[in-house]
Amino acid sequence: MPPQPRTARPYPTSTWTNGIGYLIFFSRWLQAPLYLGLIVAQAIYVVVFMIELWHLAQEVFLHTADITEANIMLMVLGLIDVVMIANLLIMVIIGGYETFVSKIKVDGHPDQPEWLSHVNANVLKVKLAMAIIGISSIHLLKTFIEVGGMTESGTTENGEKYTPTGVMWQVIIHVVFILSALALAWIDRMSYHRVAPGETHDGVVVPLPPVLPSRASDSGSGIRPSDDQYDALLSSRD
Repeated sequence: MPPQPRTARPYPTSTWTNGIGYLIFFSRWLQAPLYLGLIVAQAIYVVVFMIELWHLAQEVFLHTADITEANIMLMVLGLIDVVMIANLLIMVIIGGYETFVSKIKVDGHPDQPEWLSHVNANVLKVKLAMAIIGISSIHLLKTFIEVGGMTESGTTENGEKYTPTGVMWQVIIHVVFILSALALAWIDRMSYHRVAPGETHDGVVVPLPPVLPSRASDSGSGIRPSDDQYDALLSSRD
């Protein structure tokens, strides 16, 4: 008789140990008020956006002779800045709640975000880094528009003082954001492993490869695809 495989001996756990484990597990709900607070911040940004939009409309319709294209562009960039920060809040609220608190049961909903199906801590960090780069790009573009004619001594636009050193540091900080996002994406890629067909990875099932038909020479005439079709399938898979 072949030897039977050894099975791990179960060790009993006490009620006290189980209670601590369940307490630690349910402590994740302490983060729920934090995400609810971010929803309030999202509503505040909606109010800020509407106020900025109203100011833009006033400038266009009441001071048409004095307003310039650069001023309109700066105000529109301010609106885009508010929208991108709101997008960042949405990613933190939905992605963070989904990752650290509880699953959101919206499978099959037509408005389900594409990235929500495979969100995890690494994916969330990369997406947040990309959102921060977008926000930094908007601020940097606004600075470039403001300091179009800046001299070595600097310039003052809309009550703000711009100097070459300050602009240089803003560019350096933006580059640091980009390098940080690249590092996060590289670390996330390193953490991936080669998955087998049919295996679930990051919440997504890896599709099975298509089954290739046999060559025509292996079967009767008119039943299998021709050798040319078979070779074409091989080329498409490569």
